[in-house]
Amino acid sequence: MTLLLAGDIGGTKTILQAVEAIDGELKPLFEEKYPSQNFADLVPIAREFLATAAKEVGRELQPEKACFAIAGPVEKDKCTLTNLSWVLDGRRLEKELNISKVSLINDFAAIGYGIFGLKPDDVHHLQDVPGEKNAPIAILGAGTGLGEGFVIPQGDGYRVFASEGGHADFAPRNEREFKLLKFFHNVRRLQRVSVERVVSGMGIAAIYEFLTSLGDIPESSEIAAEIAKEDADIGAIVSLGAMEKGDLLCKKTLDLFIEVYGAEAGNLALKLLPYGGLYIAGGIAAKILPVLEEGKFMMAFKTKGRVSPVLDNVPVCVILNPQVGLLGAGIRANSL
Repeated sequence: MTLLLAGDIGGTKTILQAVEAIDGELKPLFEEKYPSQNFADLVPIAREFLATAAKEVGRELQPEKACFAIAGPVEKDKCTLTNLSWVLDGRRLEKELNISKVSLINDFAAIGYGIFGLKPDDVHHLQDVPGEKNAPIAILGAGTGLGEGFVIPQGDGYRVFASEGGHADFAPRNEREFKLLKFFHNVRRLQRVSVERVVSGMGIAAIYEFLTSLGDIPESSEIAAEIAKEDADIGAIVSLGAMEKGDLLCKKTLDLFIEVYGAEAGNLALKLLPYGGLYIAGGIAAKILPVLEEGKFMMAFKTKGRVSPVLDNVPVCVILNPQVGLLGAGIRANSL
């Protein structure tokens, strides 16, 4: 039996989980969530967590190995978090937490590991075709930003890689999307527009503002009032407006978002040929699943001119398990 510490570290919250590894099986023992901004570093959170977990479990818990998934670039087990004043170093964490092995990985790398721990009910297929065992796997997901990653088979195992593909250039495909690009240039004053500016929560907000500015569809006073509130989550308001209230402007916003999302998924698939599967993660996809199923996502995914048939054999599915990254951190910790 090996005791593991798994973590999912973000600018808003940090989730930690104590896990027992027994004969290759991972058994969660205790889990807790903390507001990241309330702590100066990960170490005091981990110490508080282990003390609380020991009381709950009824015995002292000293992890042998740990892995922390971080929303940001990680290089050689080091990371400076974008939205926190934390500077994390795996070797420092080993010493201060008295853990033999600590690994820091990007949050989308964690999702790559987590895929191998998902159960059938944890995914929903948008294109249900058989996957190839030894083929690459692609991952992308829109949330606060747009993450992308991939998995490459290697011998009897695999290697997981994060990427910064979400920061590649937004490529308009039609007149409406060219107007959207000009909106970012002229109104948002951006010299360069990444695909993340469109395919993310902030992207939904930007698309809504863009379509409102065109004046073709009247804005609902109810939706406008909700958006005007302090700290309003515009992406969530627009999504709910589209799915539950039938608001036309919100629906057109979500449609455009989904089309660009699907096109970017198709771009990633063309580059990797992920016949092992393309997994859609992130905080948005599972929440708007009924809209994804309407067909616009897959139509944009597969509209690639003369090479469109290449994508017919790529399994495409939405990850429904919101803790896939935490699951992946545990799997990675166990492999150290």
